[in-house]
Amino acid sequence: MVRNVLFIMCDQLRWDYLGCYGHPHIKTPNIDALAKRGLRFDRAYVQASICGPSRASYYTGRYVSSHGATMNCAPLSLGEWNIGDHLRPLGVSPVLCGKTHMAPDWREMRRLGIDPYSVTGRRLAECGFDVYYRDDGLHLDDYWEHGSYNRLLVDRGYEGTNPWHWWANSSENESGRPSTGWLMKHADKAARIDEADSETAVTTELAMKFIAEHGETPWCLHLSYIKPHWPYVAPAPYHERYSSEDVIDAVRSDGERQRPHPLLRFYIEESKASQSFSREEVRRRVIPAYMGLITQIDDHIGRLMAFLDERGLAKDTLVVFTSDHGDYLGDHWLGEKDFFHEACVRVPMIVADPSPEADATRGGSSDELVEAIDLLPTFVEALGGWPSDRLEGQSLLPLLKGEKPYDWRTFAVSEADYATAEFRRQTGRGSDDARSFMVATKRWKYILPLGFPPMLFDLEKDPQELNDLGTDEAHAEVRGEMRDHLLHWALRNHQRVTIERERIDNMVGRNEDVGLFIGYWDEEDVENKANLPHYSD
Repeated sequence: MVRNVLFIMCDQLRWDYLGCYGHPHIKTPNIDALAKRGLRFDRAYVQASICGPSRASYYTGRYVSSHGATMNCAPLSLGEWNIGDHLRPLGVSPVLCGKTHMAPDWREMRRLGIDPYSVTGRRLAECGFDVYYRDDGLHLDDYWEHGSYNRLLVDRGYEGTNPWHWWANSSENESGRPSTGWLMKHADKAARIDEADSETAVTTELAMKFIAEHGETPWCLHLSYIKPHWPYVAPAPYHERYSSEDVIDAVRSDGERQRPHPLLRFYIEESKASQSFSREEVRRRVIPAYMGLITQIDDHIGRLMAFLDERGLAKDTLVVFTSDHGDYLGDHWLGEKDFFHEACVRVPMIVADPSPEADATRGGSSDELVEAIDLLPTFVEALGGWPSDRLEGQSLLPLLKGEKPYDWRTFAVSEADYATAEFRRQTGRGSDDARSFMVATKRWKYILPLGFPPMLFDLEKDPQELNDLGTDEAHAEVRGEMRDHLLHWALRNHQRVTIERERIDNMVGRNEDVGLFIGYWDEEDVENKANLPHYSD
């Protein structure tokens, strides 16, 4: 049986920017080797294409509309079961080393009388994890100062109140002065920080320190890298590992910009990131840095896997490698993330299960539709538990064993809430109805932005998603079928979480057993009911 879980997540890593997923130029030999140890899922989708909602789904095993944290900075309800609630009863310690992007619900903690600095308060603030080390980048919160990246840099001699910005995510100009990493024209320069003190190196270093110090208690370590998320600045020598010649062409067509979908037009025309990444000079400057950051992660994963092997931990540790979402990088004339093209909602997912039962698929790939919410039930089952009814995902263990459950999903779902987008008011949508939904089968992708025409892509004939069939009369039937999938999903029972299905099943027909004879006329009606009260005349 698996004893530990190493849950590795990158931030804003596209599924197709790894060697094992087919990128023609990027070098990721250690992640590729991890794929040979396990099973590579080729059709893995996140439940949202931005950090907070996507991660909340990973950490709860529930869809965005179920857990309710639909946008960045929206706190997760304290009543939602999190990864700690599912794993601690199994004797497993869920520990964070890196980023979660979780927002504490201070108001609700005060209402319930929960001390935010207590063990319970801190766990609720981080979706159930005990924090060993936290790096949420620009979110400089004194609440986690004791274990933050900024405090660590100060202790290592880096000057300033925000060394995360001025050292780790900035470069130097010709005169030796800092050049902020927020300006993408500096992406070809090296970060000011030594590589050993960069975010990726420090996060890996502390993850290994935790493992070495932890002792005998089983653990689920969430090693959560903040890169290759912007700012796009890589430390030497990774800043020059790739050049503009390694940048592949953008996936886009003139028609997408000249005749865009009415909602997508706002994402293309009103987003500063989209305006910038629509320029080829920006792509050629930024993407080599993005690739360098990925190769840096790969090198440190090589260190980490060697560390596990040397200590004999690889034989009983389930290792997962994934991402919270992708990055457009100019595809479809877009920057950032926020929408539903494959570049953003499809992520790498590699699961290496050391159990002999997983030998059947080791080194292979799967094209089954899997979702981010599948990982938590996988952890629970791998660690010897039984996934709770609260979990909406499905354990991946059968697929790892080469078995496909008869009820495996036929479509995947992702959601978006653009209520805080700068262009939202221009769309005419209110903050409660600025929502979009995606449902994808193995062949089709259907996107329903509320108040706008749908979009439809044939992923088999048009894998680059350049030909929108959303209003094509010839595909009305397909759109109807896809909308039915979405309706079926939307009408699922996803809020009855305080009573288990087994208990409900056991309650069927129990009224008479407990002496409740509702609707009967006389004793003859219930003559065979042993619990009928008897009254004397």
